[in-house]
Amino acid sequence: MDIKEISSGVDQNTHWYYQSKKIPLLNYFESLSTDIKYDIIDVGSGTGFFAEEILNAFPQKINNCYLIDTEYTEEEIQKSYGTRLIKQNKIPDLISNSLVVMMDVLEHLEDDKKMLDEIKANAKGQNYFFITVPAFKSLWSAHDEYLCHYRRYTIPSLKKVLVESNYKITSTYYLYGILFPLVW
Repeated sequence: MDIKEISSGVDQNTHWYYQSKKIPLLNYFESLSTDIKYDIIDVGSGTGFFAEEILNAFPQKINNCYLIDTEYTEEEIQKSYGTRLIKQNKIPDLISNSLVVMMDVLEHLEDDKKMLDEIKANAKGQNYFFITVPAFKSLWSAHDEYLCHYRRYTIPSLKKVLVESNYKITSTYYLYGILFPLVW
């Protein structure tokens, strides 16, 4: 789902796509250590739906949520100061003790590795990453073009770019596998 689709009337609180993607994210965050409080760095956050869902589910495990999106206006950024959902136009200079969420972001970037390298360069201490991307070039459609995608991934192609950027991979899997034959 993309911010373009939200502006056309999709309700994130009821749409199957958002509801099904938040479940593995919340499960992953719940599995992280409770010894520290985390910041959430939601890159390409759009409405901030996923970060807000984490904050609502685990308020005691979170310091702040940083919503990173180049589309935020200065007014939106200013209004977010003093809240736990802080809007910014750029990646923080220091990412530490954080969960970095990139839900369907990398496919929008001409140079996905550049973004991953920038985030990695700013990451110090204990950090975790939750990344989703659309799968399989064979499923490329007009919808990908409408959303300005550059690519779709397979697990090996995503692993390749992550390894090249020095990320440690602990788990990968496909979502919606049961839907693949229907969509294809």
